[in-house]
Amino acid sequence: QVQVVESGGGLVQPGGSLRLSCAASGSIYTISDTDWYRQAPGKQRELVAGITSGGIPKYADSVKGRFTISRVIVNNTALVPLQMNSLKPEDTAVYYCKATRGFVDYWGQGTQVTVSS
Repeated sequence: QVQVVESGGGLVQPGGSLRLSCAASGSIYTISDTDWYRQAPGKQRELVAGITSGGIPKYADSVKGRFTISRVIVNNTALVPLQMNSLKPEDTAVYYCKATRGFVDYWGQGTQVTVSS
């Protein structure tokens, strides 16, 4: 089993920065990938960024050059922060972290990010 908890959302002005955190606990050494998704009102959930257990990142075209994903294990907890810079109003969404272990996905509860002046 894996437990996933996100934190760090909030309100930020356009052009600003925000850092989201994803903490995965439990059977973390069998997690293959950890991904950040987002879902804006009236839209489908979309992949924002992901990282493998070996540290290889991937990004959606819409966030390349602005967002950075990383992964570190501290005290048997896999931490996967998402650093978001140069934020735009279209980045407004609920952001979710997902950890994949075998054929099972574990989702967090989500954290709201609002980019507005």
